[in-house]
Amino acid sequence: IALSKTSKRTFRLQKKTALKKAAAASKERTTLVDLPAELLLSILDQLRPSDFFALSRTSKGLRAYILASRSEFGNAAIKRRYAILTQCFPRPVLLANVDSDAHAALQDEERQVKLLHAHKNQNQHVAPPDARLICTCLTCMLAWNNLCLVVDFAHWRLNLEQGLPIQMIKRGRKPQWNKDLVGRNAAVVQKALHDELWYARILEQHLKSTTSAIRRHTNNRSNQKEHFKMDKEDVAREDDNFLEKNGPPTMNFPWHRDNYYMLEAYLPNRGWNEEVGGWRYMPREQHLTDVAFVEKWVRRRNIRGDLHLVLERKLRLMSSLTVRHKFILQTYLDPKQASQPVPKEQVRSLELQRWLRDDSRKGAV
Repeated sequence: IALSKTSKRTFRLQKKTALKKAAAASKERTTLVDLPAELLLSILDQLRPSDFFALSRTSKGLRAYILASRSEFGNAAIKRRYAILTQCFPRPVLLANVDSDAHAALQDEERQVKLLHAHKNQNQHVAPPDARLICTCLTCMLAWNNLCLVVDFAHWRLNLEQGLPIQMIKRGRKPQWNKDLVGRNAAVVQKALHDELWYARILEQHLKSTTSAIRRHTNNRSNQKEHFKMDKEDVAREDDNFLEKNGPPTMNFPWHRDNYYMLEAYLPNRGWNEEVGGWRYMPREQHLTDVAFVEKWVRRRNIRGDLHLVLERKLRLMSSLTVRHKFILQTYLDPKQASQPVPKEQVRSLELQRWLRDDSRKGAV
Protein backbone atom coordinates (compact mmCIF):
# COMPACT_ATOMS: atom_id res chain seq x y z
CA ILE A 1 0.00 0.00 0.00
CA ALA A 2 1.45 3.35 -1.09
CA LEU A 3 1.58 6.04 1.51
CA SER A 4 0.14 9.48 0.65
CA LYS A 5 2.53 12.37 0.67
CA THR A 6 1.52 15.01 3.17
CA SER A 7 4.57 17.19 3.26
CA LYS A 8 4.34 20.95 3.01
CA ARG A 9 6.24 20.89 -0.24
CA THR A 10 3.67 18.54 -1.81
CA PHE A 11 0.82 20.72 -0.57
CA ARG A 12 2.35 23.84 -2.14
CA LEU A 13 2.87 21.99 -5.44
CA GLN A 14 -0.74 20.78 -5.53
CA LYS A 15 -2.02 24.29 -4.80
CA LYS A 16 0.14 25.75 -7.56
CA THR A 17 -1.10 23.15 -10.05
CA ALA A 18 -4.74 23.87 -9.14
CA LEU A 19 -4.22 27.59 -9.67
CA LYS A 20 -2.73 26.95 -13.11
CA LYS A 21 -5.69 24.80 -14.12
CA ALA A 22 -8.16 27.43 -12.92
CA ALA A 23 -6.34 30.16 -14.85
CA ALA A 24 -6.29 28.05 -18.00
CA ALA A 25 -10.00 27.29 -17.65
CA SER A 26 -10.83 30.99 -17.25
CA LYS A 27 -9.05 31.81 -20.52
CA GLU A 28 -11.18 29.36 -22.51
CA ARG A 29 -14.18 31.56 -23.40
CA THR A 30 -17.17 30.26 -25.33
CA THR A 31 -18.33 32.47 -28.23
CA LEU A 32 -21.16 32.27 -30.74
CA VAL A 33 -18.89 30.45 -33.16
CA ASP A 34 -18.54 27.60 -30.63
CA LEU A 35 -22.30 26.98 -30.63
CA PRO A 36 -23.85 24.22 -32.78
CA ALA A 37 -24.50 25.31 -36.35
CA GLU A 38 -28.29 24.94 -36.11
CA LEU A 39 -28.48 27.03 -32.95
CA LEU A 40 -26.11 29.65 -34.36
CA LEU A 41 -28.14 30.07 -37.58
CA SER A 42 -31.41 30.32 -35.67
CA ILE A 43 -29.93 33.16 -33.60
CA LEU A 44 -28.49 34.99 -36.61
CA ASP A 45 -31.82 34.77 -38.45
CA GLN A 46 -33.36 37.03 -35.82
CA LEU A 47 -30.76 39.78 -36.17
CA ARG A 48 -31.22 43.06 -37.99
CA PRO A 49 -28.68 44.17 -40.62
CA SER A 50 -27.26 46.72 -38.17
CA ASP A 51 -26.71 43.90 -35.65
CA PHE A 52 -24.46 42.10 -38.11
CA PHE A 53 -22.29 45.21 -38.47
CA ALA A 54 -22.05 45.56 -34.68
CA LEU A 55 -21.36 41.84 -34.24
CA SER A 56 -18.57 41.90 -36.82
CA ARG A 57 -16.64 44.33 -34.59
CA THR A 58 -16.54 41.99 -31.59
CA SER A 59 -13.96 39.46 -32.81
CA LYS A 60 -11.95 38.53 -35.86
CA GLY A 61 -13.58 35.13 -36.08
CA LEU A 62 -17.11 36.53 -36.20
CA ARG A 63 -16.05 39.20 -38.64
CA ALA A 64 -14.59 36.63 -41.02
CA TYR A 65 -17.68 34.46 -40.68
CA ILE A 66 -20.08 37.35 -41.38
CA LEU A 67 -18.07 38.64 -44.33
CA ALA A 68 -17.98 35.18 -45.87
CA SER A 69 -21.78 34.79 -45.55
CA ARG A 70 -22.93 38.40 -45.95
CA SER A 71 -24.91 37.67 -49.12
CA GLU A 72 -26.93 34.92 -47.40
CA PHE A 73 -27.52 37.05 -44.30
CA GLY A 74 -28.52 40.08 -46.36
CA ASN A 75 -30.94 38.17 -48.59
CA ALA A 76 -32.50 36.45 -45.58
CA ALA A 77 -33.02 39.77 -43.79
CA ILE A 78 -34.56 41.36 -46.89
CA LYS A 79 -36.91 38.43 -47.44
CA ARG A 80 -38.00 38.35 -43.80
CA ARG A 81 -38.16 42.07 -42.96
CA TYR A 82 -38.10 44.24 -46.10
CA ALA A 83 -40.03 42.37 -48.80
CA ILE A 84 -42.03 45.51 -49.66
CA LEU A 85 -39.23 48.06 -49.48
CA THR A 86 -37.02 46.05 -51.82
CA GLN A 87 -39.75 46.34 -54.49
CA CYS A 88 -40.05 50.09 -53.94
CA PHE A 89 -36.28 50.61 -53.97
CA PRO A 90 -34.66 48.22 -56.46
CA ARG A 91 -30.94 48.54 -57.04
CA PRO A 92 -29.66 49.92 -60.35
CA VAL A 93 -28.18 47.32 -62.65
CA LEU A 94 -24.41 47.22 -62.87
CA LEU A 95 -23.05 48.08 -66.30
CA ALA A 96 -21.12 44.81 -66.29
CA ASN A 97 -24.46 42.97 -66.17
CA VAL A 98 -25.89 44.84 -69.17
CA ASP A 99 -25.60 43.45 -72.69
CA SER A 100 -22.29 44.64 -74.14
CA ASP A 101 -24.03 45.72 -77.36
CA ALA A 102 -25.85 48.44 -75.39
CA HIS A 103 -22.74 49.90 -73.71
CA ALA A 104 -21.96 52.29 -76.56
CA ALA A 105 -25.49 53.72 -76.51
CA LEU A 106 -25.60 54.07 -72.72
CA GLN A 107 -22.20 55.77 -72.60
CA ASP A 108 -22.85 58.04 -75.58
CA GLU A 109 -21.03 61.32 -74.93
CA GLU A 110 -23.86 63.64 -75.97
CA ARG A 111 -26.36 61.71 -73.84
CA GLN A 112 -24.05 61.70 -70.80
CA VAL A 113 -23.51 65.46 -71.03
CA LYS A 114 -27.27 66.07 -71.08
CA LEU A 115 -27.88 63.70 -68.15
CA LEU A 116 -25.09 65.19 -66.06
CA HIS A 117 -26.24 68.74 -66.77
CA ALA A 118 -29.84 67.94 -65.82
CA HIS A 119 -28.74 66.12 -62.66
CA LYS A 120 -26.52 68.94 -61.42
CA ASN A 121 -29.19 71.56 -62.00
CA GLN A 122 -31.91 69.65 -60.14
CA ASN A 123 -30.32 67.65 -57.32
CA GLN A 124 -28.15 69.19 -54.63
CA HIS A 125 -28.73 66.30 -52.21
CA VAL A 126 -28.08 63.40 -54.62
CA ALA A 127 -24.75 62.65 -56.29
CA PRO A 128 -24.73 61.88 -60.02
CA PRO A 129 -24.11 58.21 -60.83
CA ASP A 130 -20.92 56.86 -62.33
CA ALA A 131 -21.77 55.90 -65.92
CA ARG A 132 -18.80 53.51 -65.93
CA LEU A 133 -20.26 51.58 -63.00
CA ILE A 134 -24.03 51.39 -63.41
CA CYS A 135 -26.55 51.45 -66.23
CA THR A 136 -27.87 54.96 -66.94
CA CYS A 137 -31.25 54.06 -68.40
CA LEU A 138 -34.24 55.87 -66.91
CA THR A 139 -35.14 53.03 -64.53
CA CYS A 140 -31.60 52.71 -63.15
CA MET A 141 -31.19 56.48 -62.84
CA LEU A 142 -34.37 56.68 -60.74
CA ALA A 143 -33.23 53.70 -58.66
CA TRP A 144 -29.89 55.41 -57.95
CA ASN A 145 -31.60 58.68 -57.00
CA ASN A 146 -34.04 56.90 -54.68
CA LEU A 147 -31.34 55.00 -52.79
CA CYS A 148 -29.21 58.14 -52.37
CA LEU A 149 -32.30 60.00 -51.16
CA VAL A 150 -33.05 57.28 -48.59
CA VAL A 151 -29.55 57.58 -47.11
CA ASP A 152 -29.76 61.38 -47.04
CA PHE A 153 -33.24 61.32 -45.49
CA ALA A 154 -31.96 59.01 -42.73
CA HIS A 155 -29.10 61.42 -42.05
CA TRP A 156 -31.56 64.21 -41.16
CA ARG A 157 -33.98 61.98 -39.21
CA LEU A 158 -32.79 63.21 -35.82
CA ASN A 159 -33.35 66.84 -36.87
CA LEU A 160 -36.90 66.03 -37.93
CA GLU A 161 -37.66 64.13 -34.72
CA GLN A 162 -36.34 66.90 -32.47
CA GLY A 163 -37.78 69.75 -34.50
CA LEU A 164 -34.38 71.10 -35.48
CA PRO A 165 -34.07 72.91 -38.82
CA ILE A 166 -32.33 71.20 -41.70
CA GLN A 167 -29.37 73.15 -42.99
CA MET A 168 -30.32 74.65 -46.33
CA ILE A 169 -28.17 75.74 -49.26
CA LYS A 170 -28.56 79.04 -51.04
CA ARG A 171 -29.15 78.97 -54.75
CA GLY A 172 -25.92 78.77 -56.71
CA ARG A 173 -23.83 77.81 -53.66
CA LYS A 174 -21.89 74.54 -53.32
CA PRO A 175 -20.64 74.31 -49.72
CA GLN A 176 -18.00 71.77 -48.84
CA TRP A 177 -20.08 70.12 -46.09
CA ASN A 178 -22.76 69.22 -48.62
CA LYS A 179 -20.20 67.81 -51.07
CA ASP A 180 -18.78 65.61 -48.30
CA LEU A 181 -22.23 64.44 -47.19
CA VAL A 182 -23.42 63.66 -50.71
CA GLY A 183 -20.14 61.84 -51.41
CA ARG A 184 -20.51 59.68 -48.29
CA ASN A 185 -24.09 58.84 -49.23
CA ALA A 186 -23.03 57.83 -52.74
CA ALA A 187 -20.25 55.63 -51.30
CA VAL A 188 -22.81 53.79 -49.15
CA VAL A 189 -25.07 53.20 -52.16
CA GLN A 190 -22.12 51.95 -54.22
CA LYS A 191 -21.37 49.40 -51.49
CA ALA A 192 -25.00 48.28 -51.60
CA LEU A 193 -24.69 47.59 -55.34
CA HIS A 194 -22.28 44.73 -54.63
CA ASP A 195 -23.20 43.75 -51.06
CA GLU A 196 -26.67 42.51 -50.04
CA LEU A 197 -25.97 43.22 -46.37
CA TRP A 198 -25.30 46.90 -47.09
CA TYR A 199 -28.45 46.99 -49.22
CA ALA A 200 -30.47 45.53 -46.34
CA ARG A 201 -28.89 48.12 -44.03
CA ILE A 202 -30.19 50.94 -46.26
CA LEU A 203 -33.69 49.44 -46.25
CA GLU A 204 -33.54 49.11 -42.46
CA GLN A 205 -32.70 52.79 -42.11
CA HIS A 206 -35.54 53.81 -44.41
CA LEU A 207 -37.99 51.70 -42.41
CA LYS A 208 -36.90 53.60 -39.30
CA SER A 209 -37.26 56.92 -41.14
CA THR A 210 -40.73 55.93 -42.37
CA THR A 211 -42.05 54.82 -38.98
CA SER A 212 -40.62 57.96 -37.40
CA ALA A 213 -42.25 60.19 -40.03
CA ILE A 214 -45.64 58.44 -39.77
CA ARG A 215 -45.61 58.77 -35.99
CA ARG A 216 -44.60 62.43 -36.20
CA HIS A 217 -47.30 63.37 -38.72
CA THR A 218 -49.98 61.31 -36.97
CA ASN A 219 -49.33 63.10 -33.68
CA ASN A 220 -49.60 66.45 -35.47
CA ARG A 221 -53.31 67.26 -35.10
CA SER A 222 -53.10 70.10 -37.59
CA ASN A 223 -52.09 67.65 -40.32
CA GLN A 224 -55.42 66.31 -41.60
CA LYS A 225 -53.95 64.31 -44.49
CA GLU A 226 -54.42 60.57 -44.82
CA HIS A 227 -51.78 58.56 -42.97
CA PHE A 228 -50.63 54.96 -43.02
CA LYS A 229 -52.22 52.95 -40.23
CA MET A 230 -49.46 51.93 -37.86
CA ASP A 231 -49.62 50.72 -34.26
CA LYS A 232 -47.02 49.90 -31.63
CA GLU A 233 -46.94 46.23 -32.62
CA ASP A 234 -45.98 47.19 -36.19
CA VAL A 235 -43.07 49.25 -34.91
CA ALA A 236 -41.98 46.55 -32.47
CA ARG A 237 -41.86 43.87 -35.20
CA GLU A 238 -39.36 45.99 -37.16
CA ASP A 239 -40.59 44.81 -40.55
CA ASP A 240 -42.48 46.48 -43.38
CA ASN A 241 -45.61 44.29 -43.44
CA PHE A 242 -47.83 47.19 -42.34
CA LEU A 243 -46.87 49.10 -45.50
CA GLU A 244 -48.91 46.59 -47.49
CA LYS A 245 -52.06 48.31 -46.19
CA ASN A 246 -53.79 50.99 -48.21
CA GLY A 247 -52.35 54.44 -47.74
CA PRO A 248 -51.31 57.61 -49.53
CA PRO A 249 -49.28 56.84 -52.68
CA THR A 250 -45.92 58.42 -53.44
CA MET A 251 -46.36 60.81 -56.35
CA ASN A 252 -43.29 63.05 -56.52
CA PHE A 253 -39.57 62.83 -55.90
CA PRO A 254 -38.34 65.18 -53.11
CA TRP A 255 -36.23 67.52 -55.24
CA HIS A 256 -35.09 69.53 -52.22
CA ARG A 257 -34.36 68.84 -48.56
CA ASP A 258 -37.10 71.29 -47.67
CA ASN A 259 -39.56 68.57 -48.76
CA TYR A 260 -38.36 66.32 -45.92
CA TYR A 261 -40.53 68.17 -43.41
CA MET A 262 -43.76 66.95 -45.01
CA LEU A 263 -42.39 63.65 -46.29
CA GLU A 264 -44.18 60.81 -44.53
CA ALA A 265 -43.92 57.51 -46.38
CA TYR A 266 -41.72 57.73 -49.46
CA LEU A 267 -42.51 54.47 -51.29
CA PRO A 268 -42.06 54.97 -55.04
CA ASN A 269 -42.51 52.52 -57.92
CA ARG A 270 -45.94 51.28 -56.86
CA GLY A 271 -49.61 52.19 -57.20
CA TRP A 272 -52.84 51.08 -55.56
CA ASN A 273 -55.14 48.89 -57.68
CA GLU A 274 -58.77 49.13 -56.59
CA GLU A 275 -59.83 46.06 -58.57
CA VAL A 276 -57.51 43.68 -56.74
CA GLY A 277 -57.39 45.72 -53.54
CA GLY A 278 -53.61 45.84 -53.30
CA TRP A 279 -50.43 47.52 -54.44
CA ARG A 280 -48.93 46.83 -57.83
CA TYR A 281 -45.20 47.36 -58.30
CA MET A 282 -43.08 48.31 -61.28
CA PRO A 283 -41.90 45.17 -63.11
CA ARG A 284 -38.20 44.41 -63.19
CA GLU A 285 -38.41 44.04 -66.99
CA GLN A 286 -38.81 47.82 -67.29
CA HIS A 287 -35.02 48.09 -67.21
CA LEU A 288 -34.73 46.10 -70.44
CA THR A 289 -37.41 48.26 -72.08
CA ASP A 290 -35.55 51.45 -71.17
CA VAL A 291 -32.22 50.10 -72.44
CA ALA A 292 -33.84 49.23 -75.77
CA PHE A 293 -35.28 52.76 -75.92
CA VAL A 294 -31.82 54.29 -75.38
CA GLU A 295 -30.37 52.17 -78.19
CA LYS A 296 -33.21 53.23 -80.50
CA TRP A 297 -32.72 56.90 -79.60
CA VAL A 298 -28.99 56.76 -80.37
CA ARG A 299 -29.63 55.05 -83.72
CA ARG A 300 -32.16 57.69 -84.72
CA ARG A 301 -29.80 60.44 -83.61
CA ASN A 302 -27.01 58.97 -85.72
CA ILE A 303 -29.30 58.74 -88.76
CA ARG A 304 -30.26 62.38 -88.34
CA GLY A 305 -26.58 63.23 -88.06
CA ASP A 306 -25.81 61.40 -91.31
CA LEU A 307 -28.63 63.24 -93.08
CA HIS A 308 -27.28 66.50 -91.76
CA LEU A 309 -23.86 65.73 -93.26
CA VAL A 310 -25.48 64.90 -96.62
CA LEU A 311 -27.36 68.20 -96.60
CA GLU A 312 -24.20 70.11 -95.77
CA ARG A 313 -22.42 68.44 -98.69
CA LYS A 314 -25.28 69.34 -101.04
CA LEU A 315 -25.23 72.93 -99.85
CA ARG A 316 -21.50 73.18 -100.45
CA LEU A 317 -22.00 71.68 -103.92
CA MET A 318 -24.77 74.16 -104.69
CA SER A 319 -22.55 76.98 -103.53
CA SER A 320 -19.74 75.86 -105.84
CA LEU A 321 -22.18 75.50 -108.74
CA THR A 322 -23.37 79.06 -108.18
CA VAL A 323 -19.81 80.29 -108.64
CA ARG A 324 -19.52 78.28 -111.85
CA HIS A 325 -22.84 79.66 -113.06
CA LYS A 326 -21.54 83.20 -112.65
CA PHE A 327 -18.32 82.35 -114.48
CA ILE A 328 -20.20 80.83 -117.45
CA LEU A 329 -22.73 83.66 -117.51
CA GLN A 330 -19.94 86.20 -117.54
CA THR A 331 -18.35 84.30 -120.43
CA TYR A 332 -21.39 83.73 -122.67
CA LEU A 333 -23.87 86.45 -121.63
CA ASP A 334 -23.89 90.16 -121.20
CA PRO A 335 -21.51 91.23 -118.41
CA LYS A 336 -24.13 93.67 -117.01
CA GLN A 337 -26.67 90.89 -116.79
CA ALA A 338 -24.16 88.50 -115.23
CA SER A 339 -23.49 90.89 -112.36
CA GLN A 340 -27.08 90.37 -111.17
CA PRO A 341 -28.37 87.10 -109.64
CA VAL A 342 -29.71 85.24 -112.68
CA PRO A 343 -31.99 82.21 -112.17
CA LYS A 344 -31.06 79.03 -113.91
CA GLU A 345 -34.11 79.10 -116.18
CA GLN A 346 -32.82 82.30 -117.79
CA VAL A 347 -29.83 80.52 -119.26
CA ARG A 348 -30.82 80.56 -122.95
CA SER A 349 -28.49 78.08 -124.49
CA LEU A 350 -29.49 74.41 -124.23
CA GLU A 351 -25.90 73.51 -124.81
CA LEU A 352 -24.88 75.65 -121.85
CA GLN A 353 -27.48 73.96 -119.62
CA ARG A 354 -26.22 70.52 -120.65
CA TRP A 355 -22.68 71.62 -119.84
CA LEU A 356 -23.79 72.77 -116.37
CA ARG A 357 -25.56 69.46 -115.70
CA ASP A 358 -22.53 67.42 -116.71
CA ASP A 359 -20.25 69.61 -114.64
CA SER A 360 -22.44 69.23 -111.56
CA ARG A 361 -22.31 65.46 -111.88
CA LYS A 362 -18.54 65.57 -111.97
CA GLY A 363 -18.54 67.77 -108.86
CA ALA A 364 -20.83 65.32 -107.06
CA VAL A 365 -18.41 62.50 -107.73
